[in-house]
Amino acid sequence: MSAVKAEIVSRVVALLSGGGAPMLDYLHPAGDPGLFGPGAVCWRVHADFPSMMVGGISALLLQMLHPLALAGVADHSNFRDDLLGRLGRTASFVAGTTYGNRQDAEALIARVRRVHESVVGRASDGRPYSASDPALLTWVHVAEVSSFLRAYVCYVDPTLAVAEQDRYYDETALVAERLGARDVPRKTAAVDAYFEAVRPLLAVSELTREVASILLAIRAPQPLLEPVSRMFLMAGMDLLPLWAQRLSGFEERTRRWGRVARTGIRSVAPVLRWALSGGTSRLAKQRMGSA
Repeated sequence: MSAVKAEIVSRVVALLSGGGAPMLDYLHPAGDPGLFGPGAVCWRVHADFPSMMVGGISALLLQMLHPLALAGVADHSNFRDDLLGRLGRTASFVAGTTYGNRQDAEALIARVRRVHESVVGRASDGRPYSASDPALLTWVHVAEVSSFLRAYVCYVDPTLAVAEQDRYYDETALVAERLGARDVPRKTAAVDAYFEAVRPLLAVSELTREVASILLAIRAPQPLLEPVSRMFLMAGMDLLPLWAQRLSGFEERTRRWGRVARTGIRSVAPVLRWALSGGTSRLAKQRMGSA
């Protein structure tokens, strides 16, 4: 069984490498709680790889509905050739800021802030954009964490209390604010109100459709992973809020295949959890336990 476990781990790593993200020491220093500590709701939510994978795909599709966020990605990354690498870098940042020691978490945030300083330009409609824009940072953050939480509730704990969901939004707002976001919603009701307020700013363009088509055309590095990859992609679309599905043109597809994708994810999730049980959250718990 250990050989099977190692094989699954190696294939997952190949599918979502960190794309150049720094390697972190999650075991040291002993007793360092990082930015949150093991009692945080985000330690629970971010520990589940299957739901985080679905949430990450859904977050990317949601984020790309903002024309200025999309323009920054299009102008300052090789997304056409490295969309999985982008997901991998996001996963590495989330893991590092959630489970890393405080020094490493702060260094990751500072690193991203430096990268953002050079991401400036104009969208196709002539509007200027900057990755350091507080409003744009808030959009990217809310689209991301709401997708992670929605996936966790869908695939791990449908009974998660609203108070616990509020705690999650309150905790994760810390990272967004350290990156430069402002007026970050910290409760479920505030997140819902935020989406209602921002929806008039969202749109679908040819570039949006191109990003979606590239994501849907991605092939797994090994043929055996292809059906699982397809399931995760469809589950990511299915996880989008209904208004976002309609805006993106995914509603009919998710109506037909969403239930199949959800069933498939729930079938493979236990195997992935077993294989990846020694991940960053486990190492961070060992760090706290060795104090």
